[in-house]
Amino acid sequence: MKIQHLLAAVLVAIGSTAAFASGNHADGHGNEDSAIGKPGKAQQVTRTVNVDMTDNMRFTPASVEVKQGETIRFKVKNSGQVKHEFVLGTEQELKEHYQAMLKNPEMEHEDPQMITLAGGKTGEVIWQFTKAGKVDFACLQPGHYDAGMKGAVTVAKSGAKVSATKAGAKADGHTDHAH
Repeated sequence: MKIQHLLAAVLVAIGSTAAFASGNHADGHGNEDSAIGKPGKAQQVTRTVNVDMTDNMRFTPASVEVKQGETIRFKVKNSGQVKHEFVLGTEQELKEHYQAMLKNPEMEHEDPQMITLAGGKTGEVIWQFTKAGKVDFACLQPGHYDAGMKGAVTVAKSGAKVSATKAGAKADGHTDHAH
């Protein structure tokens, strides 16, 4: 298993100039300055959002609303039969990563802003949204992004009210408190 990760890291390093022109695929997601936020800590999770991935190339929900500073646990389920991914990023990062996946469809990688799941499996991504704006998410398996398997997280400025329904709070039956 570790050899696969090492090989993937070497391939990413070799191809980083061409495949990830932004230069921050490997390092850009874990720092305060990232446009999409930073890896969250389990003890700081304020809410859980359930996300379902299906073979009809859709996420449910396809849009999520959060507040700036919130740490969200995305409980991701692949209800389909084929491998799917849930990857957070800017639209540009996702498009660049998708092009790399088209060239290397068996590329294995593990980053805190993503999870890859075989059919029927579940997993989670814990992410803190540090900046207001839009954070995209997508499945970058070959063909899936082009088929429309994408969505967005709208991050409201601190102090702004977030709609409980769109925020995914109904997923756990709670709409007015944090966990």
